Amino acid sequence: MNKKASRYCEHCGKANKACICHFISRIDSEVPVIVLQHPSEVNQPIGTARILSLSLPNCVLFVGEDFSEHAELNAMLAQDNTDFALLYPSDNATSVSRWQAVSHKTRGIILLDGTWRKAFKMYQLSRNLHDLPAVKLDDISEGNYRIRKSPVEGGLSTVEAGYHALSAMTGDTLRYQPLLTAFDGMIEYQISQMPPGVYERHYGKKGE
Repeated sequence: MNKKASRYCEHCGKANKACICHFISRIDSEVPVIVLQHPSEVNQPIGTARILSLSLPNCVLFVGEDFSEHAELNAMLAQDNTDFALLYPSDNATSVSRWQAVSHKTRGIILLDGTWRKAFKMYQLSRNLHDLPAVKLDDISEGNYRIRKSPVEGGLSTVEAGYHALSAMTGDTLRYQPLLTAFDGMIEYQISQMPPGVYERHYGKKGE
């Protein structure tokens, strides 16, 4: 057996000691979700995209930087019965709840998983994303990504963004709460593994 592979959970991809599978709950959701993940996020111990792909039956995760010629993605975007929007804060982005309300077609959401700089580059390179409607989240409070600070005020992790988008699209926050429960469990575990004083020195007091 490959020793390196044996150190990682074959289901969630995390190191065995940091496996998140026991935090995951499958969610009854028909909303199509596509996560486009930057390669630099694949082995991030505190990456959150896998929470979405493991929890949602209609979620797919593709890894890359330029998705212009990505056959599977383009096939999904070409479907006549589903409209996709990209969660991206462009100048012409409309609120996700408003976009959801203007069509009777099945609606799906696309999330970019990467730092703000990497997500921007992914968008610039991926020409097939430029013609999609851009949507933004309704007003929300700051996220709980306590051990990975965002350079943008109020920045959210990918799973938090997915939670808020899906809640707005369906009007059902309770259904998607297990996404945040799994996220919080992962974060609490990572904090518990830090040597004494490290969290407080870099991120402030616990519970803040």
